[in-house]
Amino acid sequence: MIHRRDPTTPLWRAAVLLRVITLVFAAAIVTAHRDEYDRAWLAWAVVGAMAAWTAASAAHYLRAGHGAPWFILLDLVFCTAVMASSRLVLTPEQLAGAVPLVPTIWVTAVVAFGAVRAGALGGAACGLVISAVNFLVRERVDVDLTRDMVLLVGIGGVLGLAASTSRASAARLAAAERIEAAAAERERLARGIHDSVLQVLARVRKRGREVGGEAAELGELAGRQEVALRALVSAAPLESAGGSADLRGMLQVLATDRVQVSAPGTAVVLPEETAAELSLLVREALVNVERHAGPGARAWVLLEDLGTEVVLSVRDDGVGIAPGRLAEASAQGRLGVARSIRGRVESLGGEVSLETGPGQGVEWELRVPK
Repeated sequence: MIHRRDPTTPLWRAAVLLRVITLVFAAAIVTAHRDEYDRAWLAWAVVGAMAAWTAASAAHYLRAGHGAPWFILLDLVFCTAVMASSRLVLTPEQLAGAVPLVPTIWVTAVVAFGAVRAGALGGAACGLVISAVNFLVRERVDVDLTRDMVLLVGIGGVLGLAASTSRASAARLAAAERIEAAAAERERLARGIHDSVLQVLARVRKRGREVGGEAAELGELAGRQEVALRALVSAAPLESAGGSADLRGMLQVLATDRVQVSAPGTAVVLPEETAAELSLLVREALVNVERHAGPGARAWVLLEDLGTEVVLSVRDDGVGIAPGRLAEASAQGRLGVARSIRGRVESLGGEVSLETGPGQGVEWELRVPK
């Protein structure tokens, strides 16, 4: 199994680099204001704690799996504590003035970490927390602090959106690569099958028709398997991205010499459960055709993608259903495929219509939102 690198790894590294750079900046600010602080020794102690936490957090964020939610919460608590320590380092006049807090912009890195881990909401939430503590430590609300809040929340939201988009793009790319690999393998198998099995089945069908009798029956069975096998090796790969599946590929494998499947030229992607349910319903309808439509009855399956919904039609040219027969079966407690199809399509939020009559065959139309 190939283990892919987390697509957000560069963002984690960038956030760690941001923390290192802002640590250097904070140390430079403390150096510049060392003679003004009420407790300069405490300011240096805070910088030392920030340096130790920078090293410890970098080791955590750069390892495989990156930041755990509990660690980011701990990081946020540590940053707010460092901000609060400025009340012991700065005088009330300095807090009311323009002197920066001891950590200065070092605390912004936790906003980046929260955004990369939890997306736009996580980044914005971390920005709000840091801004709220900034207001509390300063004990005032002014234009400068409000501007800082807007920047923190905005950057957290944008960076979180970028991280979420990176993950989604990586997932789509991985799914596309799997589909491409599956298609290549299917093509390789199809070439081998065409050169051996399909040719043998075609030969058996042809020879059976020529000989007649039981051989003709065997030839007919071989012909059906040939058609089914051709459909299987030519069907589109079923897997798609994000828990979805291509309904077109699921239906193409149902084609036989008596069942014709028509589908769009491009994938019809639906939620995986919905696609599987619709494929199963079509199979049940075709089984019903084989059992009740009469000998020699043919069936047609039509799949249409209308953008907001998909339409599935299953039609046969069999004996049809007599008027009142379905109501009679329901009254006798026999649910049958009709009730099964209706109930299951309605559970998907779709609609079902049925057209039939004696000698007119049966046509089901299933409409399901995408």
